[in-house]
Amino acid sequence: MKIITSEKEFYEIISQDTKSVVKFEADWCPDCKRLDMFIGDIIEENNDKQWYQIDKDEFPELAEKYEVMGIPSLLVYEKGEKKGHLHSANAKTPESVRSFFENQ
Repeated sequence: MKIITSEKEFYEIISQDTKSVVKFEADWCPDCKRLDMFIGDIIEENNDKQWYQIDKDEFPELAEKYEVMGIPSLLVYEKGEKKGHLHSANAKTPESVRSFFENQ
């Protein structure tokens, strides 16, 4: 997953014609580390999407704007529009994350 390092980069990514997945996370987050343990396989299964991550603490205004209340959260964007949002409570198991992407 490529790390987003600026707001400008974030907006360029989500404006693409292809679907982009942005994982909001933080270094201190234990659930984020748990997601990292199995997300690699899910990325391979969903290689039609571009995958990115962003630190919620470094970009709190983006987290607020896109209603990221907990982390990790996976947000799907296409052409600047948020198409899906897997909230932190539902991102704890490979099964729940896979189920989310089956509908994307």
